Amino acid sequence: MNWLGAGFEVFGEHVLWTDLVGNILSLAVVWLAMRKTLWTWPVQFAGALLLLAASLHAHVPGNALKQVLFCGLAVYGWAMWARGRRQAQGLVVRQATPKERAVLVAALAVGTAVVAELFVHQEWLKVAWSPWANAYIFVGSAVATFAQSRALVDFWVVWVLVDLVGVPLALKSGLYVSGAVYGIFFVMVMVGFRNWLRESRGSHGPRQKAVTA
Repeated sequence: MNWLGAGFEVFGEHVLWTDLVGNILSLAVVWLAMRKTLWTWPVQFAGALLLLAASLHAHVPGNALKQVLFCGLAVYGWAMWARGRRQAQGLVVRQATPKERAVLVAALAVGTAVVAELFVHQEWLKVAWSPWANAYIFVGSAVATFAQSRALVDFWVVWVLVDLVGVPLALKSGLYVSGAVYGIFFVMVMVGFRNWLRESRGSHGPRQKAVTA
């Protein structure tokens, strides 16, 4: 499909429109998540669809599968936050319990190992560079988004860990916009983590609801 490769040239590099607009929406998702608004999820869904198209064109199956997973998690997160709005207390921003953190870490470790094996041994899933890095980003992104849907402050930390690997992987795959956006993500994620952590500790009075219109 020719439209998958549509884009423009910048300093001799072909930039995909799907990669550009998808990453703009991804940046918007971080900003919306900082504000704890329901718009976080439909915007994430739209961005994931565009980045899915970019990944298919760049032949990055791990990233493509990640975007498919993001679409499903966006629907789940939307439902969770919408339900939280209807409750008396709302879906409150909080830090994960030790048990929840253990589950998140275990899911990241075990999931990365399983997905990496699939990337190595399944011909249609094979990646050109570091199946472990692709698997780590795939699983880490899913874990972070799930934790976000539960309004856990810890999701910001997982995103930082994903960004540290996401930048070189995106650049190696030719997704230059994605690589630059991962760097911007890092700064925004640190700000979001600080804000959510303050709220979870009640440093500004009683804890507020995590979801706004």
